[in-house]
Amino acid sequence: MEKTVLEDILPFVSKPGRYLGNEWNVVHKDWESAQVKVVLCYPDIYELGMSNLGLQILYSIINQRQDSLAERVYAPGLDVEEILKDREIPLFSLESKKPLKDFDIIGFTLQHELSYTNVLNILNLANIPLRSRNRDGKFPLIIAGGPSVSNPEPLADFIDAFVLGDGEEVIEEIIETYKKWSSSDFIGASGNRGSGLLKALAKIPGVYVPSLYEVNYKEDGTIQRMERKGDGIPERIDKRVVDLETSHYPLAPLVPLIDISQNRLNLEIQRGCPHSCRFCQSQAVYGPCRVRSKKRLLEIAEVSLKSTGYDEMSLTSLSSTDYPGIEELIGEFLACFGKNHTSVSLPSLRPDKFSLALAIQIQKIRKTGLTFAPEAGSERLRKLIGKKISDEEFASTISQAYNAGWRLVKLYFMIGLPTEEEEDIEAIIELVKELKKRHKNLNFNITIAPFVPKPHTSFQLLPMEKLTELRRKKDYLSRRLPAQVKGHIVESSFLEAVFSRGDRRLGMVLEKACEMGCKFDQWKEHFRFDIWQEAFSKCSIDPDFYVYRKRDSEEILPWSHLEFWGHNT
Repeated sequence: MEKTVLEDILPFVSKPGRYLGNEWNVVHKDWESAQVKVVLCYPDIYELGMSNLGLQILYSIINQRQDSLAERVYAPGLDVEEILKDREIPLFSLESKKPLKDFDIIGFTLQHELSYTNVLNILNLANIPLRSRNRDGKFPLIIAGGPSVSNPEPLADFIDAFVLGDGEEVIEEIIETYKKWSSSDFIGASGNRGSGLLKALAKIPGVYVPSLYEVNYKEDGTIQRMERKGDGIPERIDKRVVDLETSHYPLAPLVPLIDISQNRLNLEIQRGCPHSCRFCQSQAVYGPCRVRSKKRLLEIAEVSLKSTGYDEMSLTSLSSTDYPGIEELIGEFLACFGKNHTSVSLPSLRPDKFSLALAIQIQKIRKTGLTFAPEAGSERLRKLIGKKISDEEFASTISQAYNAGWRLVKLYFMIGLPTEEEEDIEAIIELVKELKKRHKNLNFNITIAPFVPKPHTSFQLLPMEKLTELRRKKDYLSRRLPAQVKGHIVESSFLEAVFSRGDRRLGMVLEKACEMGCKFDQWKEHFRFDIWQEAFSKCSIDPDFYVYRKRDSEEILPWSHLEFWGHNT
């Protein structure tokens, strides 16, 4: 297979470095001696997948085990996909170039609902039946984790088991369970995957096996009840939470062969967020807020910088400026690693936590970008959604950035928030105009995104604003804002709302859309809303039912049996 890849595929495609699998720090293990063979899949292109820290963590954990191996696969580019289909070559892993169907477990990371068609397309390219009920013991166990598992029901017919919450510990428990059951109860009497393995997986805290539950619907389309199939099946599944200080962290992360979206060392300083913004799903997915100690972070950074050769590290978290003593931490990093011209960057910042001292620290080696997310233009609306910062406080933050030397700042706003009025839209324009008035040489890159009510948030019962209104507001802001404006495609946000709030009946729509050619739906150049509309029509599913309907407080939601605010440790 490796000869086929090297001779028949790579010479004829763009960016062959995506598929070589010989990156710095890659792990090649003996295939025959591994009892459990896992392939980790990021269902998008290599450049995005290689920036994902979660996949790197699992890759390191599994490959440290003597009995297992982990390899990787990403969604192939369209040029590679065409060759695979034309020459009937099954999709393969990067490291060994083995077909995916030869592995024991395929683990998907689900970072966004618009990646779902890529999941199905990858299974198709691997010659693996899409639906769980059509896969017997000859095929890999299909598992999935990541933030989109906050409501996995649209994928329930395709995935054998979902992992809720942190995966560092549960992946090893899944491997141990697989080892125990794979030989004795892998194939049931019907030829489908043995119920013993699935029931054993369901007993692992944080693991949800959808085939062990049956959903019944009322005449109005809402859920009547979710029934467990048999004894010993948990009524509710709590997410898993690990101790961040003692949990595994990769000290020799993979270094890509080509430029990727985040070509730097990612150092996770904390997980979760101390704030409770009412629109934000991330606190439910990644909480509670936990920090790594400065001592542990310095140890990780010292080894990781040496093992990778990176000259920039990003101190990542949902809210890095809330790390206790963040200025002192950056100072210690620069004192230890600045002599090697290693710079430090921070992701999107909370405006109320930014200071001149922090700005000076960040730019000591190299001036990196600054991104702030005020979310709303008016103080009233910011207060409603949990962003408690006044116009003057935000202006002070921007002034500090300007005085520290920044002349370009990125801002992120949402439209369609609950209770939003025209004056809230005008407030976005007035806020930016006032900032420009104070600092004439300061420029802004502004992103406008439609608000999507997400599961496990304070706004989960509310409807999304109509597409016509979102288009109008987006176009209006694009014309009026004195800045470079980039807006999300409102139709893609509509689709995100469908699948983040939907139920199992959407599986047929996903399958139909995939069959009709939908893939890479997060990418503007590939997104085809017209095909999606046709797929919904052919399946007699009305997407408006999931997007524009206000839920009753007593309604059973597709995610009601999944607990993200309580947790297992």
